[in-house]
Amino acid sequence: MAPGLQYEVREVNDEARNWLRVEVPGVQAPRWVAAECGVVQDIRVDSQGSTPSGGAGGGQCSVAGQQDSYVLAISWQPGFCEHVKYGGVKPECDHMADGQLVVSNLTLHGLWPNRKACGTKYGNCDDAGLSLTEDTVSYISPWMPNFFYETKFGKYEWEKHGTCSKMDADAYFRRAVDSVRTVNDSIAGRYLTNNIGGTISKKTFYERLVADAGNSKAANSVTLLCSNKYLVEVRVRLPLDFRAGGTLSDLLGSTLPNTREPDSKECPGDEIRIEASGQ
Repeated sequence: MAPGLQYEVREVNDEARNWLRVEVPGVQAPRWVAAECGVVQDIRVDSQGSTPSGGAGGGQCSVAGQQDSYVLAISWQPGFCEHVKYGGVKPECDHMADGQLVVSNLTLHGLWPNRKACGTKYGNCDDAGLSLTEDTVSYISPWMPNFFYETKFGKYEWEKHGTCSKMDADAYFRRAVDSVRTVNDSIAGRYLTNNIGGTISKKTFYERLVADAGNSKAANSVTLLCSNKYLVEVRVRLPLDFRAGGTLSDLLGSTLPNTREPDSKECPGDEIRIEASGQ
């Protein structure tokens, strides 16, 4: 650290603000420094007493529009319903089990704005209730099947994540659905849906993903999650300015990660089973 420079505050120890955790250029992790080492300007402490907001790029974890990236969480609904202990009632799973609903495409779990400074704790930015037009509900339903029966899951995703996006609810869900459709219609997505009831090779999936995106680093943006050997979700890392509704390359952006983020639920082996609806 050097005198005369400004540093972004990520966290304070308490309301007294005696110690601040600040970003230091060239240092991987933020560092704790005594507040008396400088001048603290335009900062307030949130209700939990540990995370600052305001100031130069303050790190409030519940202020809309402060995201620096997104995660698109895409479900393989048959695999989720059959192999994940989700608890409670999910009518889409019940109707798949009795044959009244057939799902043969990737579906939306959520579009999650992220803020690096807040880790997984960025969310719940507003108490605005979910309000969608009938056209939007019809647009969403094939891609988020819970909407065929209720809006409970969509309401949760909106309140936890959507309210942080700075989009209205209609725009948020339509943009999320358009993103899922891009992945579903990609070469890798069709490889999944063409093998319903059978298996895929994880290696082949990533080869097709890379070929479609035209960049070898595209594989670092996508993680396949399994329960045992059954696919249940596809996680896609997206840049802040991602473009929905275009090509896979448009969606992933031009600046791709150098490594894939580790996940304890990542499919461990090469063979991945693609559960069929109602099995």
